[in-house]
Amino acid sequence: MLVCERIRQLRESKNLSQGDIEERTGLLRCYVSRVENGHTVPSLETLEKFARALEVSLYQLFYEGHELPPAKKISQNGTSDWASRGSGLRAFERMRQAVSQMTDPERNLLLEITKTVVRRKRIKKS
Repeated sequence: MLVCERIRQLRESKNLSQGDIEERTGLLRCYVSRVENGHTVPSLETLEKFARALEVSLYQLFYEGHELPPAKKISQNGTSDWASRGSGLRAFERMRQAVSQMTDPERNLLLEITKTVVRRKRIKKS
């Protein structure tokens, strides 16, 4: 379910009108309508306003269950992403070990090089 549909569902389940949401959030009713119809993507700050107005936790705008969503399982070594198994794990461990042996100036140099590479990739994509 999309966030826009979830917001509408929660609002209607609490018998609130878009005008009620306008009063509770300070957002214009036409903006509330645009969000609910999927014409506008609200910022995180705006989603927090919707959650407060609907008297729900922020995660409930993204999750339909009544209980907290299940926690993501973490592997034995404490990682849960690409570095949790196989060649990714080996590469991550080598990188972690190398970085732990660097001095602060070397770490800062690595960070600056990484930032430069990322910036260049963004420029090429544009």
